[in-house]
Amino acid sequence: MKRILVVGSSNVDIVVRTKMLPAPGETVHGLSVEKNPGGKGANQAVAAGKLGGSVVFLSSIGNDGDEQILLDMFGQAGLNTDFIHRADMQTGTAYILVDEKGRNSIVAVPGANDDCSVEYLKSNRNAFEESDIILISLEIPQESAEYAIRLGAELKKTIILNPAPAPDSFEESLYPCIDYITPNETELGKMSGMSISSDEEIVKAAEKLLGKGVRNVIVTLGGRGAMLVSPEDHRLFTPPDIAVVDTTAAGDTFNGAVCVYLAEGRSIEEAIAFANNASTISVSRKGAQTSIPTRKEVDEFASKGGRF
Repeated sequence: MKRILVVGSSNVDIVVRTKMLPAPGETVHGLSVEKNPGGKGANQAVAAGKLGGSVVFLSSIGNDGDEQILLDMFGQAGLNTDFIHRADMQTGTAYILVDEKGRNSIVAVPGANDDCSVEYLKSNRNAFEESDIILISLEIPQESAEYAIRLGAELKKTIILNPAPAPDSFEESLYPCIDYITPNETELGKMSGMSISSDEEIVKAAEKLLGKGVRNVIVTLGGRGAMLVSPEDHRLFTPPDIAVVDTTAAGDTFNGAVCVYLAEGRSIEEAIAFANNASTISVSRKGAQTSIPTRKEVDEFASKGGRF
């Protein structure tokens, strides 16, 4: 199996469950409060690990005690955490409101993620050299993410960029470095500068990114699945239809799962179908990393035709 390097954020999620999300200026009653491991990079690394990948994780965590919640989960997922940076500051924290329909609103406080610097990544060049697939997200300083993309491309690795949160600007010279970019509809609209309200507009916006040099665009569409847009064609991959409990880590599970199947030498079409099944299971459960399924669970789910 090829080796996966994940470069991204680590957060502790403070999850508040409510019947409905508050409007601006509105106060609503909460039903429960939980503290869970999270962060886009950590979610993606844990997903790839739990789904059977050989994963190295580059991230920055704090020393406030909350980092142990993350380290415990990394251990359970089998991640190589030898290169994780320990910053003398608060661990990144995300405050997540989740309503009874599974919708969420998130405020992320970067904390130690701001210390995931270019210098830190440079000091761990060997982690890049020894990987085959590099998954990068944008909850770390943008210059660090851009450095990781450039270095990975220089080393001729497969580069997957999850552009979340979508940047206000993005260096044009980086697009040709990217093998797969995985935005949701909102992120695709922002990066393409186009409004999106139909599948036709999704394809046109994705083709604009292809025109900038990206080799493949995978647009995640929530309950509708994902659309692959390549220079040759476009195709919608529809997931199983299940009741949604919590969508918090669905996209991160999807990205980690795609990496695992590509690392196993599968086609991108097979990888997306696998990722749809993995993310479908994740939204049927509460939490971020705690909702991510194991490889055995996904294989069993697929064997039953996408049914529990």
